[in-house]
Amino acid sequence: MIIVLKQDAPDAQVREFCHELQDMGLQINDSKGSDTHILGLIGDTKAIAESWVLATPVVETCRRVSEPYKKANRKFHPDDSVIDVNGVKIGGGNFAVIAGPCSIESEEQITYCAQRVKDAGASLLRGGAFKPRTSPYSFQGMRSEGLDLLKLARRATGSPIVTEIMNTEHLPLFENVDLIQVGARNMQNFELLKAVGRQKKPVLLKRGLANTLEEFVMSAEYIMAEGNENVILCERGIRTFETSMRNTLDLAGVVMLHKMTHLPVVVDPSHACGHAWMVPQLAKAAVAAGADGLMIEVHNNPAKAKCDGAQSLTPDQFDELMGFITKEVEFFGKKMN
Repeated sequence: MIIVLKQDAPDAQVREFCHELQDMGLQINDSKGSDTHILGLIGDTKAIAESWVLATPVVETCRRVSEPYKKANRKFHPDDSVIDVNGVKIGGGNFAVIAGPCSIESEEQITYCAQRVKDAGASLLRGGAFKPRTSPYSFQGMRSEGLDLLKLARRATGSPIVTEIMNTEHLPLFENVDLIQVGARNMQNFELLKAVGRQKKPVLLKRGLANTLEEFVMSAEYIMAEGNENVILCERGIRTFETSMRNTLDLAGVVMLHKMTHLPVVVDPSHACGHAWMVPQLAKAAVAAGADGLMIEVHNNPAKAKCDGAQSLTPDQFDELMGFITKEVEFFGKKMN
């Protein structure tokens, strides 16, 4: 249930009303927007009569919410959320680019890529230390050593770092990571979602290969229900009957997600198509579709990359793309971060 309070409602009466609701066993998501003050009730609201709520002096109106997700629901939180990743803001008109290699291969490689993507205008550095791979014989990442190298690249450039977590046992290793990524294969790993929800560090949640938008937002709800509301959604393409590309980028999903939820939505065109030559045009289309950011793979030598070289841009290609993206972001009234 959503309760919209009157603009001039006295604070003391609002607090008293909230205490009554909490005494009924309900959680309250209190959201103060630019024009509205909303109380989102979470719990069993069936026994609460709308007539009783409307009779309360501080209440303007109320309505029931049918969607199973509450904290992530835009109806509970009309204004866009802005997620701060160590000084880099994403959402609410703030646009950020996350870039770097799919996997960390050496100190020289990750440091060089880090400096090049920062110089081109990327705000955050991505790099995989733990790599989930379809084949058990593929390169699985440098693991904790890769994390150490990623931190060295952050020290050299000052860019906040983004990397993927595989399971709850690795959480202590991620204490100094700025943005924890939960990958597509783990989107419905609910124990992992709850674990990252119990810490306050921002989380980048990728959509699963074959998941609906509601399932995607429900996974974000798992994180938020544990107390961590710093969630960024990432559309990275879904599996369809098409075989000419790695996945199919669902830009309509980006538009719909902004209607469903207040959380920022970024787009990963690299994983969506699997072809480097397609990435620039899909990135431009994502900005036009209203994305709050991009996540792009950049490698110093894609032909010799240990992971996903075919979809990685060279630093020079990334430079060229960022020149266009910067202008496009400004054209659509957003601020590059």
